[in-house]
Amino acid sequence: MEEIAHSNLTGIAIVALAALVCGMAMERVRQPAFVGYILAGLLLGPTAFGVVQDRVQIDALADLGVLMLLFVIAMELPLRLFLKLWRFVLLTTLFQVASATIVMLIVSMVLGWSLGMAVVLGFVVALSSTAVALKILENTGELKSRSGLIAVGVLIAQDLAFVPMILVLGLIAVGEADYQGLLALAGSIIVLAGLLWYLAKGGRITLPLMAKITADKDLTPVTGLALCFGAAALSGLLGLSPAYGAFLAGLVLGNSRGRRAMIGGVRPIQSILMMVFFLSIGLLIDFRFIWENIGQVLFLLFVVTIFKTAMTTAILKFLGQSWPHAFLASVMLAQIGEFSFLLSRAGLQTGLIDDDVMRLVVAVTVLSLALSPVWVVTARRLHDLTRVSISTFGELMKIVYGHEADLLAKTVTKARPQAALAARRIGDAIQKSKGVVGSVTTKKPGKRQEDKSKSAAKEDDDA
Repeated sequence: MEEIAHSNLTGIAIVALAALVCGMAMERVRQPAFVGYILAGLLLGPTAFGVVQDRVQIDALADLGVLMLLFVIAMELPLRLFLKLWRFVLLTTLFQVASATIVMLIVSMVLGWSLGMAVVLGFVVALSSTAVALKILENTGELKSRSGLIAVGVLIAQDLAFVPMILVLGLIAVGEADYQGLLALAGSIIVLAGLLWYLAKGGRITLPLMAKITADKDLTPVTGLALCFGAAALSGLLGLSPAYGAFLAGLVLGNSRGRRAMIGGVRPIQSILMMVFFLSIGLLIDFRFIWENIGQVLFLLFVVTIFKTAMTTAILKFLGQSWPHAFLASVMLAQIGEFSFLLSRAGLQTGLIDDDVMRLVVAVTVLSLALSPVWVVTARRLHDLTRVSISTFGELMKIVYGHEADLLAKTVTKARPQAALAARRIGDAIQKSKGVVGSVTTKKPGKRQEDKSKSAAKEDDDA
């Protein structure tokens, strides 16, 4: 029993240390820390060192991290500005889902996919990652800007659209619709819209015992966890997405008197759970499958990044947004979402896709999430360079990635003397060890050895 406990503790220590080192390395090159967490998951997973083998507990903690992120974001959401965007947020999500599905239907005619597979992939591509997009918005300081509010609104609408997507997949698979699920979806939208409208108009919610709870530093984070996960569990029991319940609980707490204390209490827990979430993404990477299907993976990755950005930009511009706001919001939404895993799993269970397609979805989703910060940085800098005159491609790359290149060069320059010194010390140690070995081998023989030598010489003389 003690050996098992010691082994689990060692594994947790290795995971935490790897996440810390990789996160600091990414922050060093001005990339979000969660990219380092994904890298840590890759290194600890079965494709590398194989330190982490059991994914069940990690997946459970990762799901809790997504719920906690939505909970905190809802508490910090500026509702009055958000309420002004709700019309085209819903229309944007509808156009996104329809456009992505149509494109996948066209691709299915070329590649010979089935109707169900095309619809599943269309839904998968349409959804964006709430966790990744919100984290990027936080790191870039765009969360409370107009582009950030548009992106947050679309993300919330996409989370709500997850339930009807599941219903559509069931309809394609078995040929009948779940009308109770449709009623629950309509009710959830009405409740959310009513709550947003009430709070945006200045309404406040008084929670019992909140003043006493927030006065205790130990009870504050526990209360936040209980409300977040309790609301998510209740939402799941009603047949809705748990993310919906967590977001609703965050809205209520964010407009109560204990808002500041609650945010400060739950944010450290949220950071730890989000680290586990991104670590679990890195564990899913299978380089062997990616290499064997590199053509399809790169094609779908191209569709997700380039086409999805262009598609969302055109939709937002059509709905009245300016080009800069439409483009920046679209860049934030260019990746595939964590709910895409659940959609692909539902498609696998209903027989609409097979295991190979499931692995393809996982590969594209993981690469999309991992490359999302790089695409955001590149797109934003290219957008800022629209007023700059550039004549060559090399000049463009220098302006866009010049900071990272200079930082890497400085790091290598600083590390080179240290590496040379370490190599010199290692060489001296090797030479010293050789000298010790040589002195041992040339040491004067003892008396017993001299007697053996004399005996052997005498035998030679007799012979």
